Amino acid sequence: MATYDFIFDGLGLRAWCDLAKQGGDRPMSMAELLAKSRGQSGEELSLWEFPFPSMDTLHKACPNFPQSRDLTAGLEQAFLAIKSVLRFVLDPMTQPLSWILEAALVGFEGMPWWIMIPVLMGVVYFASKSVKLVGFVALCLMFLAAIDLYDYAIQTLAIIFVCAVLCVLLGVPIGIAMSRNNTLQRMTIPVLDMLQTLPPFVYLIPLIFLFSVTEPKLYGIAIILYAIVPVIRLTDLGIRLVDKDVIEAADSFGMTSRQKLYGVQIPLALPNIMAGVNQTIMMSLAMVVIASLVSAPGLGVLVLRGIRNLELGVGLISGLGIVLLAIILDRVTKAALDRINTAEKY
Repeated sequence: MATYDFIFDGLGLRAWCDLAKQGGDRPMSMAELLAKSRGQSGEELSLWEFPFPSMDTLHKACPNFPQSRDLTAGLEQAFLAIKSVLRFVLDPMTQPLSWILEAALVGFEGMPWWIMIPVLMGVVYFASKSVKLVGFVALCLMFLAAIDLYDYAIQTLAIIFVCAVLCVLLGVPIGIAMSRNNTLQRMTIPVLDMLQTLPPFVYLIPLIFLFSVTEPKLYGIAIILYAIVPVIRLTDLGIRLVDKDVIEAADSFGMTSRQKLYGVQIPLALPNIMAGVNQTIMMSLAMVVIASLVSAPGLGVLVLRGIRNLELGVGLISGLGIVLLAIILDRVTKAALDRINTAEKY
Protein backbone atom coordinates (compact mmCIF):
# COMPACT_ATOMS: atom_id res chain seq x y z
CA MET A 1 0.00 0.00 0.00
CA ALA A 2 1.42 3.41 -1.03
CA THR A 3 1.84 6.21 1.50
CA TYR A 4 -1.01 8.42 0.28
CA ASP A 5 -3.56 5.75 -0.72
CA PHE A 6 -5.88 7.01 2.03
CA ILE A 7 -6.34 10.38 0.27
CA PHE A 8 -7.69 8.90 -2.95
CA ASP A 9 -9.67 6.22 -1.11
CA GLY A 10 -11.24 8.84 1.13
CA LEU A 11 -12.18 11.00 -1.86
CA GLY A 12 -13.70 8.02 -3.66
CA LEU A 13 -11.22 8.28 -6.54
CA ARG A 14 -9.84 4.75 -6.40
CA ALA A 15 -11.73 3.68 -9.54
CA TRP A 16 -10.32 6.70 -11.42
CA CYS A 17 -6.83 5.93 -10.17
CA ASP A 18 -7.05 2.33 -11.33
CA LEU A 19 -8.03 3.36 -14.87
CA ALA A 20 -4.34 3.66 -15.68
CA LYS A 21 -3.91 -0.07 -15.02
CA GLN A 22 -6.62 -1.15 -17.46
CA GLY A 23 -4.45 -0.56 -20.51
CA GLY A 24 -1.91 -3.11 -19.29
CA ASP A 25 0.47 -3.62 -16.47
CA ARG A 26 2.84 -0.71 -16.03
CA PRO A 27 6.55 -1.37 -15.41
CA MET A 28 7.32 -1.80 -11.72
CA SER A 29 9.75 0.55 -10.10
CA MET A 30 12.85 -0.71 -8.34
CA ALA A 31 11.31 0.11 -4.94
CA GLU A 32 8.22 -1.93 -5.81
CA LEU A 33 10.33 -4.86 -7.01
CA LEU A 34 12.34 -4.83 -3.78
CA ALA A 35 9.15 -4.62 -1.72
CA LYS A 36 7.66 -7.51 -3.66
CA SER A 37 10.78 -9.63 -3.15
CA ARG A 38 10.46 -9.05 0.60
CA GLY A 39 6.81 -10.06 0.48
CA GLN A 40 5.61 -6.56 1.23
CA SER A 41 3.10 -4.46 -0.66
CA GLY A 42 4.89 -1.27 0.21
CA GLU A 43 7.43 0.36 2.47
CA GLU A 44 6.70 0.97 6.12
CA LEU A 45 7.91 4.48 6.89
CA SER A 46 8.36 6.18 10.21
CA LEU A 47 6.97 9.67 10.78
CA TRP A 48 10.51 11.01 10.39
CA GLU A 49 10.75 9.55 6.84
CA PHE A 50 7.21 10.48 5.81
CA PRO A 51 7.48 11.96 2.29
CA PHE A 52 6.05 15.27 1.13
CA PRO A 53 2.94 14.79 -1.07
CA SER A 54 4.72 15.70 -4.29
CA MET A 55 3.40 14.79 -7.72
CA ASP A 56 5.62 11.72 -7.98
CA THR A 57 4.69 10.54 -4.48
CA LEU A 58 0.96 10.91 -5.20
CA HIS A 59 1.48 9.09 -8.52
CA LYS A 60 2.69 6.06 -6.59
CA ALA A 61 -0.63 5.98 -4.75
CA CYS A 62 -2.69 6.81 -7.84
CA PRO A 63 -1.19 5.77 -11.21
CA ASN A 64 -3.62 8.08 -13.03
CA PHE A 65 -2.28 11.11 -11.15
CA PRO A 66 0.23 13.07 -13.29
CA GLN A 67 3.96 12.92 -12.56
CA SER A 68 6.34 15.87 -12.46
CA ARG A 69 7.75 14.79 -15.82
CA ASP A 70 4.24 15.18 -17.27
CA LEU A 71 4.31 18.83 -16.15
CA THR A 72 7.69 19.55 -17.75
CA ALA A 73 6.68 17.69 -20.92
CA GLY A 74 3.44 19.68 -21.06
CA LEU A 75 5.31 22.97 -20.78
CA GLU A 76 7.69 21.92 -23.52
CA GLN A 77 4.85 20.85 -25.82
CA ALA A 78 2.99 24.12 -25.17
CA PHE A 79 6.10 26.13 -26.03
CA LEU A 80 6.72 24.12 -29.19
CA ALA A 81 3.06 24.60 -30.18
CA ILE A 82 3.43 28.39 -30.19
CA LYS A 83 7.03 28.40 -31.40
CA SER A 84 6.15 29.07 -35.04
CA VAL A 85 3.85 31.97 -34.11
CA LEU A 86 6.45 33.49 -31.77
CA ARG A 87 9.16 33.18 -34.37
CA PHE A 88 6.91 34.71 -37.05
CA VAL A 89 6.36 37.74 -34.79
CA LEU A 90 9.82 38.06 -33.23
CA ASP A 91 12.01 37.37 -36.26
CA PRO A 92 11.28 40.65 -38.11
CA MET A 93 11.50 42.62 -34.86
CA THR A 94 14.86 41.20 -33.79
CA GLN A 95 16.60 40.78 -37.14
CA PRO A 96 18.03 44.35 -37.03
CA LEU A 97 19.86 43.34 -33.85
CA SER A 98 21.70 40.63 -35.80
CA TRP A 99 22.65 43.15 -38.48
CA ILE A 100 23.91 45.67 -35.90
CA LEU A 101 25.98 43.07 -34.05
CA GLU A 102 27.47 41.73 -37.27
CA ALA A 103 28.30 45.26 -38.47
CA ALA A 104 29.90 46.15 -35.12
CA LEU A 105 32.03 42.99 -35.15
CA VAL A 106 33.16 43.64 -38.73
CA GLY A 107 33.89 47.30 -37.93
CA PHE A 108 35.84 46.66 -34.74
CA GLU A 109 37.78 43.70 -36.14
CA GLY A 110 38.42 45.35 -39.50
CA MET A 111 40.01 48.45 -37.99
CA PRO A 112 43.81 48.08 -37.62
CA TRP A 113 45.19 48.00 -34.09
CA TRP A 114 47.20 51.18 -34.66
CA ILE A 115 43.92 53.02 -35.28
CA MET A 116 41.66 51.18 -32.82
CA ILE A 117 43.88 51.62 -29.76
CA PRO A 118 44.28 55.42 -30.22
CA VAL A 119 40.52 55.71 -30.85
CA LEU A 120 39.79 53.85 -27.62
CA MET A 121 42.29 56.04 -25.77
CA GLY A 122 40.55 59.12 -27.15
CA VAL A 123 37.17 57.83 -25.96
CA VAL A 124 38.63 57.16 -22.51
CA TYR A 125 40.10 60.67 -22.29
CA PHE A 126 36.83 62.24 -23.45
CA ALA A 127 34.91 60.34 -20.76
CA SER A 128 37.36 60.73 -17.89
CA LYS A 129 39.73 63.64 -18.70
CA SER A 130 42.37 61.56 -16.92
CA VAL A 131 45.77 61.04 -18.54
CA LYS A 132 46.65 58.36 -15.98
CA LEU A 133 43.55 56.35 -16.86
CA VAL A 134 44.34 56.70 -20.57
CA GLY A 135 47.82 55.33 -19.93
CA PHE A 136 46.42 52.45 -17.88
CA VAL A 137 43.98 51.52 -20.64
CA ALA A 138 46.73 51.69 -23.26
CA LEU A 139 48.96 49.38 -21.19
CA CYS A 140 46.12 46.88 -20.70
CA LEU A 141 45.29 46.80 -24.41
CA MET A 142 48.93 46.42 -25.38
CA PHE A 143 49.33 43.59 -22.87
CA LEU A 144 46.28 41.83 -24.33
CA ALA A 145 47.72 42.29 -27.82
CA ALA A 146 51.12 40.99 -26.69
CA ILE A 147 49.59 37.71 -25.47
CA ASP A 148 47.47 37.35 -28.64
CA LEU A 149 44.13 38.15 -27.00
CA TYR A 150 43.59 41.44 -28.83
CA ASP A 151 41.18 40.06 -31.44
CA TYR A 152 39.09 38.26 -28.82
CA ALA A 153 39.04 41.34 -26.58
CA ILE A 154 37.92 43.56 -29.47
CA GLN A 155 35.10 41.13 -30.29
CA THR A 156 33.95 41.27 -26.67
CA LEU A 157 34.11 45.09 -26.67
CA ALA A 158 32.07 45.24 -29.89
CA ILE A 159 29.28 43.11 -28.42
CA ILE A 160 29.29 45.06 -25.13
CA PHE A 161 29.21 48.37 -27.01
CA VAL A 162 26.14 47.39 -29.05
CA CYS A 163 24.24 45.77 -26.19
CA ALA A 164 25.05 48.51 -23.65
CA VAL A 165 23.97 51.25 -26.05
CA LEU A 166 20.72 49.43 -26.79
CA CYS A 167 20.14 48.88 -23.06
CA VAL A 168 20.51 52.62 -22.47
CA LEU A 169 18.31 53.56 -25.45
CA LEU A 170 15.57 51.20 -24.27
CA GLY A 171 16.08 51.34 -20.51
CA VAL A 172 16.20 55.10 -19.92
CA PRO A 173 12.80 55.80 -21.58
CA ILE A 174 11.26 52.88 -19.66
CA GLY A 175 12.70 54.25 -16.41
CA ILE A 176 11.38 57.73 -17.20
CA ALA A 177 7.92 56.32 -17.96
CA MET A 178 7.97 54.37 -14.68
CA SER A 179 8.90 57.49 -12.71
CA ARG A 180 5.96 59.40 -14.17
CA ASN A 181 3.35 56.64 -13.75
CA ASN A 182 2.96 54.73 -10.48
CA THR A 183 0.70 52.11 -12.06
CA LEU A 184 3.30 51.36 -14.74
CA GLN A 185 5.96 51.12 -12.04
CA ARG A 186 3.93 48.59 -10.04
CA MET A 187 3.39 46.51 -13.19
CA THR A 188 7.02 46.68 -14.32
CA ILE A 189 8.81 45.97 -11.03
CA PRO A 190 7.77 42.26 -10.88
CA VAL A 191 9.09 41.79 -14.41
CA LEU A 192 12.39 43.46 -13.47
CA ASP A 193 12.60 41.33 -10.34
CA MET A 194 12.15 38.20 -12.44
CA LEU A 195 14.79 39.29 -14.97
CA GLN A 196 17.22 40.14 -12.18
CA THR A 197 16.83 36.89 -10.27
CA LEU A 198 16.77 34.38 -13.15
CA PRO A 199 20.09 32.54 -13.51
CA PRO A 200 21.95 33.71 -16.65
CA PHE A 201 21.78 30.28 -18.29
CA VAL A 202 17.97 30.31 -18.11
CA TYR A 203 17.84 33.22 -20.58
CA LEU A 204 19.39 31.01 -23.24
CA ILE A 205 16.93 28.09 -23.00
CA PRO A 206 13.83 29.56 -24.76
CA LEU A 207 16.00 31.56 -27.19
CA ILE A 208 17.74 28.40 -28.41
CA PHE A 209 14.33 26.97 -29.35
CA LEU A 210 13.25 30.19 -31.08
CA PHE A 211 16.37 31.16 -33.04
CA SER A 212 19.26 29.45 -34.74
CA VAL A 213 22.45 29.20 -32.70
CA THR A 214 24.32 30.88 -35.55
CA GLU A 215 22.20 34.04 -35.34
CA PRO A 216 23.85 36.87 -33.36
CA LYS A 217 20.46 38.09 -32.12
CA LEU A 218 20.21 34.96 -29.95
CA TYR A 219 23.00 36.05 -27.62
CA GLY A 220 22.20 39.74 -28.19
CA ILE A 221 18.68 39.37 -26.80
CA ALA A 222 19.96 37.35 -23.84
CA ILE A 223 22.56 40.00 -22.99
CA ILE A 224 20.06 42.86 -23.28
CA LEU A 225 17.42 41.14 -21.14
CA TYR A 226 20.01 40.33 -18.49
CA ALA A 227 21.75 43.72 -18.41
CA ILE A 228 18.92 46.22 -18.94
CA VAL A 229 17.49 46.01 -15.41
CA PRO A 230 19.96 48.32 -13.55
CA VAL A 231 19.60 51.23 -15.96
CA ILE A 232 15.79 51.03 -15.78
CA ARG A 233 15.71 50.85 -11.98
CA LEU A 234 18.24 53.61 -11.39
CA THR A 235 16.68 55.93 -13.97
CA ASP A 236 13.33 55.56 -12.24
CA LEU A 237 14.95 56.04 -8.82
CA GLY A 238 17.02 59.04 -9.90
CA ILE A 239 14.05 60.97 -11.29
CA ARG A 240 11.90 60.16 -8.26
CA LEU A 241 14.66 61.43 -5.95
CA VAL A 242 14.74 64.90 -7.53
CA ASP A 243 13.97 67.41 -4.78
CA LYS A 244 10.30 68.41 -4.75
CA ASP A 245 11.30 72.00 -3.99
CA VAL A 246 13.19 72.09 -7.30
CA ILE A 247 10.12 70.77 -9.12
CA GLU A 248 7.94 73.41 -7.43
CA ALA A 249 10.39 76.11 -8.48
CA ALA A 250 10.24 74.84 -12.07
CA ASP A 251 6.44 74.90 -11.89
CA SER A 252 6.54 78.47 -10.60
CA PHE A 253 8.54 79.49 -13.68
CA GLY A 254 5.81 77.99 -15.87
CA MET A 255 7.89 75.15 -17.30
CA THR A 256 6.03 72.46 -19.20
CA SER A 257 6.36 68.76 -18.32
CA ARG A 258 8.79 68.24 -21.20
CA GLN A 259 10.90 71.23 -20.13
CA LYS A 260 11.00 70.00 -16.54
CA LEU A 261 12.03 66.53 -17.68
CA TYR A 262 14.88 67.57 -19.98
CA GLY A 263 15.93 70.73 -18.17
CA VAL A 264 15.61 69.73 -14.51
CA GLN A 265 14.86 66.07 -13.76
CA ILE A 266 17.22 64.26 -16.15
CA PRO A 267 20.24 66.51 -15.39
CA LEU A 268 19.72 66.07 -11.64
CA ALA A 269 19.13 62.32 -12.04
CA LEU A 270 22.19 61.87 -14.29
CA PRO A 271 24.48 60.53 -11.51
CA ASN A 272 21.98 57.75 -10.78
CA ILE A 273 21.50 57.07 -14.49
CA MET A 274 25.26 56.81 -14.99
CA ALA A 275 25.50 54.41 -12.04
CA GLY A 276 22.88 52.28 -13.81
CA VAL A 277 24.90 52.44 -17.04
CA ASN A 278 27.99 51.27 -15.15
CA GLN A 279 26.13 48.26 -13.75
CA THR A 280 24.60 47.50 -17.15
CA ILE A 281 28.04 47.42 -18.78
CA MET A 282 29.39 45.10 -16.08
CA MET A 283 26.42 42.75 -16.44
CA SER A 284 26.80 42.80 -20.23
CA LEU A 285 30.39 41.65 -19.86
CA ALA A 286 29.35 38.84 -17.51
CA MET A 287 26.66 37.66 -19.92
CA VAL A 288 28.95 37.83 -22.96
CA VAL A 289 31.15 35.18 -21.36
CA ILE A 290 28.17 32.90 -20.70
CA ALA A 291 26.77 33.57 -24.18
CA SER A 292 29.84 31.89 -25.67
CA LEU A 293 27.84 28.69 -25.14
CA VAL A 294 25.59 29.83 -28.01
CA SER A 295 28.32 30.97 -30.42
CA ALA A 296 28.97 34.47 -29.04
CA PRO A 297 32.54 35.40 -30.07
CA GLY A 298 35.11 36.95 -27.78
CA LEU A 299 37.07 35.98 -24.71
CA GLY A 300 34.26 33.72 -23.51
CA VAL A 301 35.13 31.30 -26.34
CA LEU A 302 38.57 30.79 -24.81
CA VAL A 303 37.09 30.31 -21.34
CA LEU A 304 34.74 27.67 -22.76
CA ARG A 305 37.65 26.02 -24.58
CA GLY A 306 39.65 25.87 -21.36
CA ILE A 307 36.73 24.18 -19.59
CA ARG A 308 35.93 21.72 -22.36
CA ASN A 309 39.50 20.66 -23.10
CA LEU A 310 40.82 21.05 -19.54
CA GLU A 311 43.38 23.59 -20.78
CA LEU A 312 44.19 25.36 -17.53
CA GLY A 313 46.53 27.93 -19.06
CA VAL A 314 44.05 28.99 -21.75
CA GLY A 315 41.27 29.35 -19.20
CA LEU A 316 43.39 31.38 -16.76
CA ILE A 317 44.84 33.73 -19.39
CA SER A 318 41.44 34.37 -21.00
CA GLY A 319 40.01 34.93 -17.52
CA LEU A 320 42.75 37.51 -16.91
CA GLY A 321 41.76 39.22 -20.16
CA ILE A 322 38.15 39.42 -18.98
CA VAL A 323 39.28 40.86 -15.65
CA LEU A 324 41.31 43.55 -17.43
CA LEU A 325 38.37 44.46 -19.64
CA ALA A 326 36.11 44.64 -16.59
CA ILE A 327 38.57 46.94 -14.80
CA ILE A 328 38.86 49.18 -17.87
CA LEU A 329 35.09 49.50 -18.33
CA ASP A 330 34.48 50.00 -14.62
CA ARG A 331 37.18 52.64 -14.19
CA VAL A 332 36.12 54.59 -17.27
CA THR A 333 32.42 54.67 -16.38
CA LYS A 334 33.19 55.56 -12.75
CA ALA A 335 35.50 58.35 -13.88
CA ALA A 336 32.71 59.70 -16.09
CA LEU A 337 30.31 59.45 -13.12
CA ASP A 338 32.76 61.35 -10.89
CA ARG A 339 32.97 64.12 -13.49
CA ILE A 340 29.18 64.37 -13.55
CA ASN A 341 28.98 64.46 -9.76
CA THR A 342 31.64 67.18 -9.62
CA ALA A 343 29.78 69.22 -12.22
CA GLU A 344 26.55 68.85 -10.22
CA LYS A 345 28.23 70.29 -7.11
CA TYR A 346 29.26 73.41 -8.93
